[in-house]
Amino acid sequence: MSGDTYLAYDYPLLSAFWTMLVFFLWITWFVLLFRIIMDIFRDDELSGWAKAGWLVFCIVLPFLGVFVYVIARGKNMGRREIAQARDQQKAFDSYVRETAKGTDSPSSSVDELARLSEIRARGDITDEEFNRAKQLVLSGSGR
Repeated sequence: MSGDTYLAYDYPLLSAFWTMLVFFLWITWFVLLFRIIMDIFRDDELSGWAKAGWLVFCIVLPFLGVFVYVIARGKNMGRREIAQARDQQKAFDSYVRETAKGTDSPSSSVDELARLSEIRARGDITDEEFNRAKQLVLSGSGR
């Protein structure tokens, strides 16, 4: 055997932990980079030139670009993400309502369940009252 051969016992446990930590931080940085790139394209307040500038800055000088972006515009990243999630939920809800209206089930029961759900979300009725009303609606629709 030559002197350059490394076996598992030649790699200390602490070095394995450091390697895992560096690998984890590297993956985390890539996730942050992709989230920033998605945020750049998601932001409607930025002009096209500003989006191009931030994108070039994050690609040409990746570490500095990511850190400067997080410092300068990171405060509103979460707000934009929440707004997008709300818009997607609204679109999904309207799609479900439109699809439910097109089926053989009566649309009045679907609308009634949606109203009951909104009333419960506001806290005007308890869960017990919601479940009783839901059973009444479902039993009245022939299910």
